[in-house]
Amino acid sequence: MRFADLVERASALLSRERALLGICGAPAAGKSTFAQRLVAELGPSSVYVGMDGFHLAQVELNRLGRTARKGAPDTFDAAGYVNLLRRLRSRPPDEVVYAPGFRRDLEEPIAGAVPVPPSVRLIVTEGNYLLLADPPWRYLRDLLDEVWFLDPPEDARHQWLIDRHRAYGRTLAEARERTFGSDERNAVLINATRSSADLIVPVTPR
Repeated sequence: MRFADLVERASALLSRERALLGICGAPAAGKSTFAQRLVAELGPSSVYVGMDGFHLAQVELNRLGRTARKGAPDTFDAAGYVNLLRRLRSRPPDEVVYAPGFRRDLEEPIAGAVPVPPSVRLIVTEGNYLLLADPPWRYLRDLLDEVWFLDPPEDARHQWLIDRHRAYGRTLAEARERTFGSDERNAVLINATRSSADLIVPVTPR
C-alpha cells in the first residue's frame, strides 16, 4: 500500500464540509508521524489534532496513584476528547476551535496549542483508543468518518518504543521495563480493536 494511495483516499474526504479521520494503533506504531505527514501532503484544508493533548497532568496522575500506568485508558480525559471532536464535527461558523497539544519532552499536555478555523475541512486525529468499546471511548467511532489502524511488526514497534523512551532520558533497563510492562498491556488492549478499523495500514520498519 503506497502512501500516495492513502493521500488520495484521505483527499476524498475533503469534498465534505467537515470530515474527521482517525489514525489508531499501539504505542510507537508511528501514528503522530503518519498523521502529520498526511496533513502536510493535504495542505491547509486539513489539520492534525492528537489525542495525547488529553493526557491527565502529572500532578493529577500523582493524586490518583496512576503515574506508573500513564497511557492507560483511564489516564486520559476521554470525555474531554469526545467533546472536542463533537465540537469540531459541528464546525461552528466564524469560530476558531482550539485543541490541546502534547509536549513529549515534558510529558505534559499544553492547552490551546492547535487552532482549527472553520475553513478546515478535514481533521486528522490520532490516538491509541479510537476503537475502544468502553464508554466514553465508544462514542468516538460515530464521530469519525474513517479510522485507519497502523500495523507495524511487533518487534520493530517494541524497538521504536525503547528508542523513544531512551531519547527522553530513561536508561535501557527502564525503557525495556516500560515497553514490555505498562506499554505492552496497553498495546494488547489496542491491538484487540484493529478489526473495527475501516483500513489496516501495514507499516514498513524504518
